[in-house]
Amino acid sequence: MLSVALSGALAFPASAQDAPDPDTAGSDGNEDMVAADRTTAPEPESTKNSFEPAYFAQFAPRSALDMLSRVPGFTISDGDNGRGLGQATQNVIVNGERLASKSDSLRDQLQRIPADNVLRIDIVEGNSLDIPGLTGQVANILTANTGTSGQFRWNTGFRAYNTQAQLYGGEISLTGSSGKLDYTVALSNDNDRFGADGPNIITDPTDTLIEVQDTKFSGRFDNPKLSTQFRYGFSDSVTGNLNLSYGEDFFQRREPETGVPVNGPVRIRESRTDEDGPEYEIGADIEFPLGPGTIKFIGLERFERDNRTVQVIDTFSDGRPSTGFQFNQSNGEGERIGRFEYGWNMWSADWQISGEAAFNRLDRVSSLFELDPGSEFVQLPFPSGTGSVTEDRYEAILSFGKQLTPTLSLQATGGAEYSKIGQTGVAANARTFQRPKGSVSLAWKPENDFDVSFEIRRRVGELSFGNFLASVSLNDDNQNGGNNSLEPDQSWNFDLEINKGLGEWGSAKLELRHARFEDFIDFFPLDGGGEARGNIGSASRTQLELNTTLQMDPIGWNGARFEIQAIRRWMEVIDPFTGLPRRFSNDLVDLLDIDFRQDVRSTDWAYGASIFTETRTPYSRRFEVGRDYEGPTFASLFVEHKDVFGLTVNATYANALGARNKFERTVFDGNRPNATVLLAERFDRRIGPIFRFQVSGNF
Repeated sequence: MLSVALSGALAFPASAQDAPDPDTAGSDGNEDMVAADRTTAPEPESTKNSFEPAYFAQFAPRSALDMLSRVPGFTISDGDNGRGLGQATQNVIVNGERLASKSDSLRDQLQRIPADNVLRIDIVEGNSLDIPGLTGQVANILTANTGTSGQFRWNTGFRAYNTQAQLYGGEISLTGSSGKLDYTVALSNDNDRFGADGPNIITDPTDTLIEVQDTKFSGRFDNPKLSTQFRYGFSDSVTGNLNLSYGEDFFQRREPETGVPVNGPVRIRESRTDEDGPEYEIGADIEFPLGPGTIKFIGLERFERDNRTVQVIDTFSDGRPSTGFQFNQSNGEGERIGRFEYGWNMWSADWQISGEAAFNRLDRVSSLFELDPGSEFVQLPFPSGTGSVTEDRYEAILSFGKQLTPTLSLQATGGAEYSKIGQTGVAANARTFQRPKGSVSLAWKPENDFDVSFEIRRRVGELSFGNFLASVSLNDDNQNGGNNSLEPDQSWNFDLEINKGLGEWGSAKLELRHARFEDFIDFFPLDGGGEARGNIGSASRTQLELNTTLQMDPIGWNGARFEIQAIRRWMEVIDPFTGLPRRFSNDLVDLLDIDFRQDVRSTDWAYGASIFTETRTPYSRRFEVGRDYEGPTFASLFVEHKDVFGLTVNATYANALGARNKFERTVFDGNRPNATVLLAERFDRRIGPIFRFQVSGNF
């Protein structure tokens, strides 16, 4: 969905100081429809950096996303896309209003705003806005409808090994207006093709070879989707949005394997995974003045069905009967949300009270089958994999924001969440939770190119409903038990963000984040044997992140720039299996991402390169530890021409350094930590070069 519930991609400005300049606004009259009745104090000029369309001309952008991606030092954050709507977490707004969609990413929504509709982009401090939840750098994209226009992107490509060509990716969208109605219609297909091949080595505790497996996998997914957004201006102060989307998911993975043991017959495995199902979303909102302020009512209905089948069959060279299993699972996951927000100005401050009711549900049917000697699948008992989970959640938050001085602003939120979680099936259970939540943040911007923000936030985590019910992983010979006693984790979060402009060199952002968790969730041992996801106690994590844009024009390398992101994390939790401290399972340890691009002046050519590497932690389970990752380093090269018969054409050569798909695990013959090692498994698969081709244009 293009933009759900809270605003539309062509939303009107939230306050007069954000209105388009009269001499640059479109001719459709939107410049007269600003919310002049709001009493928010004008934003000091020193609190924002503005980027006009002329700044982006050298990049020949076609959408708001293309433009925002070129703002120095700014990194787009998709925020928290959990259940419910809640307060704003994304760091991009349009005409002073937040974008919200459960079906479309923030980047998808920005991609559908034509560059010709963008008047300018302001980078502001979140605390200076009357949108609770925003802090740190926020991009406010100011737009005006310039008439009916369309955009399209065609993404294609192929890999040298193991996969089919990727032919049908991309999107076509149409944006326009008719009287008081603004509309956007988009037809898209998010898709990919992937795969790898290579040996898998299994050894015993003495590193003696047990088996060599020749493995290969290939996969594909397609997500065709139709998204529409309609925005109607009933009057200068009353607007409504209706957003609709419908899509289908198709996923397929094939993983043939030939196992040659030191002793015993050759084994040939066929592993198949197929998944499909529909998804839809309906969102609507209306905003109008009420008393001294403005009220907005929001409704959303979302549903997704996933039908999944996994089948693993082993045949043997000595003629013995084949063995195998099949696991079927059907998930119906839905969400229904009602929300209101009432904002007003009092005592020279912005106030808002909000309430939300969210009703979430998961209905799951699972079945497990075993291949009998007659090559027929016979169903096995698996009652713990079938059931339903529901959550009724209610939230109320009061927010306060004030510009304390021309350079110092304060935002505070406080409230509570009540939820009731119920489960049916063999482990039926029902529980209720009442949890406080809120935040306090201060922002200081003494100079136009320097700001500091600090936030303390109390968060309440969300439970994955699938963890309440049992499931199996046939290819890894693992089973996850269900846990009907799961509780949401809670955390105290301390975030410091420092932004510094570097003049003509660019800008830099430094973030320091620390979180202290209660009721942290990871695998833990079940009393009757096995393992499940559960609450394992306290944990902590600290993250240091640097994002910087370095422009090379000062040294005469015109049009060249580097985008650099570097992350380092420190974390600790007590392992429930060993009683010893360790890192979080499958979490990020460090990351380095460097992108280089040069737009050659006085030409339509651009070229560039990127390099990416990251390290992730091993996972920890009752009977094994391991790590699944790719790398160590991905690199790519691209060349782009911005005017090929009016089109932008980009060709990319990815994985130029030969990064590989890797997996390693150690399996024990009993409960860790006292059990002895049973086997070690290592594979190192070739991904190979990846070639991508994109054509984009307007009509």
